[in-house]
Amino acid sequence: MKVLVVVLNYRTPDLAVRCLESLEAEVAEVGSMHVVVTDNDSGDDSVAIIGEAIERHSWRWCELMPLSKNGGYCFGNNAGIRPHLFKEGAPEFVMLLNPDTYIRPGAVSRLVSYLERHEDVGIAGARLEGPDGAIQNGAFRFPTPTREMLDGFRLGILSKAMRTGDIFYDLGDQPMAVDWVVGAAMMIRREVFDDIGLLDEGYFLYFDEVDFCLRARRAGWSAHYVPQSVVVHLVGRSTGISDPNKRPPRFPTYWFDSRRRFFLKHHGAVKTLAADLGFLGGYTTWRVRRVIQRKPDGDPPWFWLDFLRNSTLLKGFDLE
Repeated sequence: MKVLVVVLNYRTPDLAVRCLESLEAEVAEVGSMHVVVTDNDSGDDSVAIIGEAIERHSWRWCELMPLSKNGGYCFGNNAGIRPHLFKEGAPEFVMLLNPDTYIRPGAVSRLVSYLERHEDVGIAGARLEGPDGAIQNGAFRFPTPTREMLDGFRLGILSKAMRTGDIFYDLGDQPMAVDWVVGAAMMIRREVFDDIGLLDEGYFLYFDEVDFCLRARRAGWSAHYVPQSVVVHLVGRSTGISDPNKRPPRFPTYWFDSRRRFFLKHHGAVKTLAADLGFLGGYTTWRVRRVIQRKPDGDPPWFWLDFLRNSTLLKGFDLE
């Protein structure tokens, strides 16, 4: 098998079917490609709708795998990867694809071609666009205590003065090495799994691809952004958290738990505490400045209090 694509569904069956429809032509182009749709115990009619679509279209290249529980992003993706990775005829590449995406022609094959030409690259991320063609941020620098502080302050002049603190890249039309790529559309070389294992199921959702890319980096595998591969991403349709067209809802506890896990796992207790204090200090000044300057409030409700409640200041330093 050349490519295994895993699409993890949770209560978005119509979007998942559209994603599969966009993959149909790509299956023929890649040649040896298999798609697994895992369903994270949606509890609705997802399995019936997706299963009926697979049968109606005679998609023999696609299988549906209902799961007995919703164990989160890593759990659901690992369930689709594991049976194929550790057997004869394992795929050369594994692509993680959100159900709230659909691909432009050549998106999968161009990632394959790029990884085949660059044997030192372990992970490749596609360019993400909105339905209107607007480019979305699809690659970032790793979170650090300094970047957390700057994120809290939200002072452009401070971020420019401390360029190492900026989490964003100037993404152009050429491939480039980055710290991590968004898991909505990322392709992984099989050898990366051989070296570092599967996704960390200690994360329910968020920071999971950041963790994976950092583990890969430490094992000698780089991540690259490949804009020639284009994937349309309907941001926020799966979680509702990051919809750019409306104020975000109150962040769930698992977002804060994932953030804390990432920092404790990769930076240790002292730097995690520094990251928490730096963000809270900066964010407090931003909230005061926002009122004084009469700026609109685009932050999630209760974010300052939720951050404090779920920080190491109150929850301690144990990995969850």
